[in-house]
Amino acid sequence: MIVPMKKISLVVLEKERREALKALRKTGVVHIEEVKGESEELSTFKLKKSKIELAVSLLSEKKVKKLSGNDSLSKEEAYELSEKIIACTEEKKSLFSKISQDKIEVERFSSWGSVDPADFEYLSDKGVHLSLYEVPSDKYSSIDDSIDTVMVNRDKSVTRFFVVTDHKLEANERPEGLCPEAYQVVLPGCSVQTLKNNIRSNEERIKVIDKEILDNVKYLPSLKKACDFYSKDIEFENLYSGMGVEEENQDKPQTVRLAWLTGYVPAGDLKKVEDAAFENKWAFTSSDPEADDNVPTKLKNNKFVSLIYPVTDFLGTVPGYNEFDISNWFLLFFTVFFGMIFGDGGYGGLLFAAGLFAMIPSIKKRQTPPPIIFLLVLLGFATMVWGAVTCTWFGLAPDQLPDYLKKLSIPAISNVTSAKEGIAMYLMAGDGSVTKLTYSAWVKENLQIFCFTLALVQLAVAHLKGIRKNIRSLKFLGDLGSLLQLCGMYYVVLSMVVDGVRFPLGITPESWYFFDKYPVSLTALAAIGSGFFLSFVFSNYEGSIIKSILESLKNIVSVLLGVVNVFSDIVSYIRLWAVALAGSAISATVNEMAGPMLGHAVMFICAVLILTVGHGLNMILNVLSVIVHGVRLNTLEFSTHLGMSWTGFKYRPFSE
Repeated sequence: MIVPMKKISLVVLEKERREALKALRKTGVVHIEEVKGESEELSTFKLKKSKIELAVSLLSEKKVKKLSGNDSLSKEEAYELSEKIIACTEEKKSLFSKISQDKIEVERFSSWGSVDPADFEYLSDKGVHLSLYEVPSDKYSSIDDSIDTVMVNRDKSVTRFFVVTDHKLEANERPEGLCPEAYQVVLPGCSVQTLKNNIRSNEERIKVIDKEILDNVKYLPSLKKACDFYSKDIEFENLYSGMGVEEENQDKPQTVRLAWLTGYVPAGDLKKVEDAAFENKWAFTSSDPEADDNVPTKLKNNKFVSLIYPVTDFLGTVPGYNEFDISNWFLLFFTVFFGMIFGDGGYGGLLFAAGLFAMIPSIKKRQTPPPIIFLLVLLGFATMVWGAVTCTWFGLAPDQLPDYLKKLSIPAISNVTSAKEGIAMYLMAGDGSVTKLTYSAWVKENLQIFCFTLALVQLAVAHLKGIRKNIRSLKFLGDLGSLLQLCGMYYVVLSMVVDGVRFPLGITPESWYFFDKYPVSLTALAAIGSGFFLSFVFSNYEGSIIKSILESLKNIVSVLLGVVNVFSDIVSYIRLWAVALAGSAISATVNEMAGPMLGHAVMFICAVLILTVGHGLNMILNVLSVIVHGVRLNTLEFSTHLGMSWTGFKYRPFSE
């Protein structure tokens, strides 16, 4: 359930606001409304935290087998270490850049030999001015004889030579008569040998830096803890500097100024704040939140229902304070969807065993295992159950499975039934024609019917909750209309998607009847019509039927499309069958690939590798399918029919 909240306001003396915040933090129950503080100290805390976070990120990149030692650091020591790590990292980046540049220079002069600018400078002082040039080998002979050249070396494509002049050439100066294909080679900033020495020394320095950073990985827990401490400091300083404060009157100096803040407290914890206010002499008031208040959401459920929290936390979905808490329904249907999408009892057994194995460390420490592990066990068990009733185990064909596994399955949806040859039933259409339904087609249709029935149940729950919420208003008739549309559209989906002969919209020999009197098809159409009427008239009811009708007329396109949306929402549940079918096909394909190899000793290892990789990849794809499809049905289709938009945010009390 969503815990009821109280809105509180506190007024304290401005000079005592720091002490007041410390006392309020000790209560640990007040979610304070967001404020934006500004102060030099706040900026300092944010800067320190950001540097520590960067240091944590840099150290986390280093792979170590185990963090050794129990070294701990204070907040300030952690900050100083972070600065040191960041400086080392920046130096390392700079050294890599220098090494890259030096290597380019060494490569540039690799064909010239050991070039030293000092030698050229010495010759220049003696009146011998040399310039380095390169030219295509076939063009060297075209250089004018008036130019003094000295060939250094040549290969098939390039000739390298010196140009000797009686004066030092300027940057863009070229000797007259030099062919245009010749281009000057600029001397390096230092000798090639110096460049090589610099590369070696910089690489050695990088090794020293890497070792220094690696030695500091042991402080990673302390850095993370310091980051948490600074987060608390930021929260406190932000509140301190962002509190409402009475402005000082320049014309009439005040000896006493006031400060205040507003927040929310769970109704059951209000007494703690009242006691703190009485003890610290604060002005205090509390009231129920208004409709437009931005109230945080605190969920309270039993331990079993709370197993769904790791999923909702991962998704970041929080119901609004005035919305529904669907944790119990979310867990129920998510578990069913998970089992159907994975669809394989063998995969479920692996998940179940993995969950039990993951509990061992906590049990040894006499601690309660994390909820995510219990959830894994539950989901694994659900997958085993679905695999058992459909006789699906590691994608094996029914004739490859033992009889006791076959007997566990339910014939109407079992692969054992689907593998049978022959005709399951005859269906007669309205025109007298007969359709033969094979066992395979019959099981396929039954699975589709099961998916659509799940849709009917889950979406009906949504509308029943709406009826219960609005039962004191005529608006509940609008929810009732939506429920009637849903029930009628369910039969239409069976007729149009599953089998029009088995579920005819007209009256045929195969038509179903209520109480042997009322045709189901006509009843379904009547439910859609009457449901649309009730929804049109009462869905926007706020005290006036006329205004509700006018509001529906304003949005007539959306109202009409709403009927179509009901159809599409029910049909979307067929994804549970389709995704499971795809996973089953992958499993069977993997088995077919590896099967022939298992009979040969030489190929046995390859077969095991194919089975491991193939089924492992299939399980990963199933996890993604659960996130995409299983979660979607809860957070979109189900939530849309509930009228939920997941606009809430978590209750986070100001605490130590």
